[in-house]
Amino acid sequence: MESELHSIGELARASGLGVGTLRYYDGAEVLTPAWVDPRTGYRWYRPGQLADARLLARLRRVGLPLAGIRAVLGAAPGGGEAARVLDAHLRRLEDGLVDARRELSVIRAMADQREQPMTTDPADPGRTVPRFAVPRFTVPADGLAAALDAVRFAVGDDPDLPALAGVLFEPDGPVLRLVATDRYRMAFAEAPATGDAPEQPVAGTIVPTPLVDALRALLGPGATEVALTLGGGLVRAEAGGHRVEGAAPDLDYPDHRAVARLEPEHRVTLPAADLRAAVETGATRTLPSGPHGADCEVTVLTLTGDGRLTVAADPAPEDVRLAVNRDFLLDALAAGRPEQLVLELGGPIAPLAIRTPGRTGTFSVLMPVRLP
Repeated sequence: MESELHSIGELARASGLGVGTLRYYDGAEVLTPAWVDPRTGYRWYRPGQLADARLLARLRRVGLPLAGIRAVLGAAPGGGEAARVLDAHLRRLEDGLVDARRELSVIRAMADQREQPMTTDPADPGRTVPRFAVPRFTVPADGLAAALDAVRFAVGDDPDLPALAGVLFEPDGPVLRLVATDRYRMAFAEAPATGDAPEQPVAGTIVPTPLVDALRALLGPGATEVALTLGGGLVRAEAGGHRVEGAAPDLDYPDHRAVARLEPEHRVTLPAADLRAAVETGATRTLPSGPHGADCEVTVLTLTGDGRLTVAADPAPEDVRLAVNRDFLLDALAAGRPEQLVLELGGPIAPLAIRTPGRTGTFSVLMPVRLP
């Protein structure tokens, strides 16, 4: 038999994979040898497995995760699954490159600011602020109000995590992105923004919770647009002849970009009122999964084989199920008061994304609860 097979050493040399790497992928059930000598434990591979090993080596070079490698090598011929996995990975790489360029631009601007640290605040000529961080934006009042309403529920209140006690305001070209999280949930929203582009890319500004609420109160019926000045440790908003301002903390906000790029396996569109009623009246479980390990009521969302989304305490084994904090889910459903929802599920340990059709940049993400 051995004369018809490649030894693990031969396969390693021919594919460019190390012997230890081949052993790892055997244990991960990705590239399993055709025969293992019961006496020595030595691995032997069929000649046809050389092509799989060479493909595996290339997939490793482009950083495809283990689950993706397994999907590509196990894809049925002509099914298109391998192409879908590779396309999704390419999008992640492209998004990561965009993020890296943005971060490096901000880093370069911060380094430049060390050499030329101060300039005049365009909204207050008597005040000086860091040169790279004085952008002034004009945002429709109703658009900013809707964005604040969509993220306010997810703001953190843990005194040990002061960076989360506010909303991140992040300029991104023609939009102003808002992000809030308490680690158990994260909310995103966007509002259109116009104004003079700053000389350098601008990092996000954390607007503390009291200032967020004061800004929201400013956006009443009489306000049509709001002028925002962010940077230099200052937040200033002017609308309808009134102004609020305050200090922004000098803290680093958690990286939110990876959470925003989920790859769901299932999408379900349904009326928001229907899902809200099902959650409010449906069965729950009490589990120690709230903040600081406190008990909380957990809702189990179930996607049945025929595509129906239900709330069930004991779903069938073949159904897709995802458990989330019931109160957090109701908060997310109420945010922005949407009429229709798109729920994106990736499995029992993947986050749940809740989107509103037509508002690409506005959505919520809930972390799953592990069921016993």
